[in-house]
Amino acid sequence: MSPAEFEATLKADHFGEMLRVERPAGYALGEHTHTFDARALIVSGEFTLMVDGVSTIYAPGDIFRLPAGTPHHESAGPNGATYLSGRKEMGAS
Repeated sequence: MSPAEFEATLKADHFGEMLRVERPAGYALGEHTHTFDARALIVSGEFTLMVDGVSTIYAPGDIFRLPAGTPHHESAGPNGATYLSGRKEMGAS
């Protein structure tokens, strides 16, 4: 999926403005939650989400979806990670 196609899907699903996020090699954030649904398209590197003890590694071209309130850990791969991300606050339609 191209970045333009990804942005179109975010708009169609009522997500906010698409953001470019860059995480350096070694980035890690312990368990936390968000007040928004998140959807992201990996552009480069690798990004890992751990939910309910299960780790999933996302590579370029992969899309992850994370519902609001989901406890998770996140980290970037050895070359960092860059992704395009959209957020939809809870209750937004």
